[in-house]
Amino acid sequence: MIVDCFTHTWESSDQLGRCVPPRSVSDGEGQTFKGLSSAGGRRHFDAAEPTDVTIVLGFTSRYLGASITNDQVAGYVRKHPAKLIGFAGIDPSEPKEAIAEIIRAKDELHMPGIAIAPAAQDFHPSNSQAMRVYAEAARRNMPVIFHTGVFIAARTKLEYAQPVLLDEVAREFPEMKIIIAHMGYPWMHETTVLLGKHLNVFAETSWLLQHPWQAYQALLEAYEYGVMDKILFGSGFPASSASEVIEELFSIGHLYHGTNLPSVPREQLRRIVERESLSLLGIPGNDFASRTQLSAAVAEDAE
Repeated sequence: MIVDCFTHTWESSDQLGRCVPPRSVSDGEGQTFKGLSSAGGRRHFDAAEPTDVTIVLGFTSRYLGASITNDQVAGYVRKHPAKLIGFAGIDPSEPKEAIAEIIRAKDELHMPGIAIAPAAQDFHPSNSQAMRVYAEAARRNMPVIFHTGVFIAARTKLEYAQPVLLDEVAREFPEMKIIIAHMGYPWMHETTVLLGKHLNVFAETSWLLQHPWQAYQALLEAYEYGVMDKILFGSGFPASSASEVIEELFSIGHLYHGTNLPSVPREQLRRIVERESLSLLGIPGNDFASRTQLSAAVAEDAE
């Protein structure tokens, strides 16, 4: 099974608020960032074609005025329940509201996990307010994706993005599943150490494969450190599609083929793509057959 653990979708780039590149970066089609203004449901679903299940993340930031609402994500997921899973975007900067939204996301919107972005939400990952929010997620067995790599916008705070800051979170909530986005880019070494130190800390590959040399170094270190089984597949849509990232992952070998550089076994790369990520994250109702039956039932109800 191929599970894409990190994607976004939005109807308008206005939903990103001030979480946009500080300068024009053309993608050849007049966009300032790849896919920035065209990440709607149709394009997202088409890009997810190679996967069996794709996780779609909500995102909210009072600090940057961004809002990809959980209702929007849940509505989209309901249209394709055999293919998509929604994670609620949560902003811990207002813990009372964040806790209420976690409860609503789990109980009403049926979202099994949450997504948090400390650098884009202006908070230290282990401050007391955030810890209260994690405690609620832990009580409800909801895995937490930490979008540590949000460094595109000038106003994001890199001092809050470093993966090592999650060490206290993992110590305080050892049973809570933590996923470090982008393998913590550009702090991949910190991420590797956390993967080895904590049983329930994982990382995913989105955005990293756009930087082949850094990706090779990170994956080689993970292999040598014995934590390749903690790395999950993620495409980072709309920055890349699942098929693009799979191709980029298997192309890593071109960097060391015919050289004396150490290699990352191709079988290890294949296992990243085919990893049973939902089982590792403890997401319920994750067998593909039951989700397909649910999709068929939804289709019948629509008729």
